[in-house]
Amino acid sequence: MAFRKKLTCVYLALVAALASGAIVLPDAQAHNKGKHCKKGYKPCLHPASDYDCAGGSGDGPKYVYGTVKVTGSDPYGLDADNDGTGCED
Repeated sequence: MAFRKKLTCVYLALVAALASGAIVLPDAQAHNKGKHCKKGYKPCLHPASDYDCAGGSGDGPKYVYGTVKVTGSDPYGLDADNDGTGCED
């Protein structure tokens, strides 16, 4: 029962973070339509003051969960090893 309660708390915290805009999931559909996307990232990252990889040491304010393809400049510094994939484990 304690595990279920903890899982519910984690779920609610994640929903709240998504709703507040603190967590950003790459938006592939928006990228395909070219709407308000920061150039150089696939899937879409909407322009923001900064993005960091979730689980890393960055302080946001926006976070990316999963990997992104970096195709050009990397103003957010998501591709630390310059191999074209950002936020990889």
